Amino acid sequence: MSNLPETMTAIAIPEPGGPEALVPETRPLPEIGGSEILIRVKAAGVNRPDVFQRQGAYLPPPGASDLPGLEVSGEVAAMGPDARRFKVEDAVTALTPGGGYAEFCKVEESNTLPKPDALSFVEVAAVPETFFTVWSNVFDRGGLKSGENFLVHGGTSGIGTTAIQLAKAFGARVFTTAGGPEKCDFCRKLGADLAIDYRAQDFVDEIRNDTDKRGIDLTLDMVGGDYVARNWKVAAMDGRIVQIATLDGVSENVNFSMLMAKRLTHTGSTLRPRDPAFKAAIAAALEEKVWPLIEAGKVKPVMDSTFTLAEASKAHARMESSGHIGKIVLTV
Repeated sequence: MSNLPETMTAIAIPEPGGPEALVPETRPLPEIGGSEILIRVKAAGVNRPDVFQRQGAYLPPPGASDLPGLEVSGEVAAMGPDARRFKVEDAVTALTPGGGYAEFCKVEESNTLPKPDALSFVEVAAVPETFFTVWSNVFDRGGLKSGENFLVHGGTSGIGTTAIQLAKAFGARVFTTAGGPEKCDFCRKLGADLAIDYRAQDFVDEIRNDTDKRGIDLTLDMVGGDYVARNWKVAAMDGRIVQIATLDGVSENVNFSMLMAKRLTHTGSTLRPRDPAFKAAIAAALEEKVWPLIEAGKVKPVMDSTFTLAEASKAHARMESSGHIGKIVLTV
């Protein structure tokens, strides 16, 4: 690492708070060892967990950087002694447990993927967090099969736009909810068979009517709150619900007799605390099954806006306004 600078600019959170709590700092470069690689960051994705971390509500897992940022793209700057796959200057993208809001970021080589030629560095920085999350929860945990009815809430979020495209690409009939006619139109253009304006329509009634009361085989939900009971209500017999967040809080009143009568499975997961080996298996599946779709232009991240690293607070304000469609990315 002798040809690298000794320090870097990073965006830190000295004290929890609003978007203004994100402050540029000078930090030493991360030290790498084993099978870790150091990435010279060109772009970093902005995600809802970054907002929760900034607010003091989502601490990094043990051993992870205290800096926010769960996904990056860039070039390999240095490699640990056991890193074998990539070489210096290779263009890559990676999932990281933290540290992405910086000029350099260390990651496990197994959680790193080659940058597809079809995407720019900015675009591919928007891929890992949502694609790893959707693949793990929709296809691995949720077991989505071709021909099934799939529902994802928040269709214009990073998770939503990814889930719509991947579920459609693998043969599902796709349903989604979004706030307002413009967002619903966007979801339909992305591949959703039915997009429901949750501000004006009841998604339970709309889906039951559209499916002749059969309902949904698999639901991906990040809302929680009263959506838990409504997801059960709209589920098909033997339906599955995968919970990945509870943006509307926890649900205190659900009717478990419905869970039993419909033989439902309600499961959930969080990705960030999982070990590198678990994430490596997802990376391998993405490279085999999804990277060819990206290279062929059949699937791509939906981009909302970009901000410079120094404008991280503006990026968080944009995310919290909920006006965005797709991903927000920091450029370094």
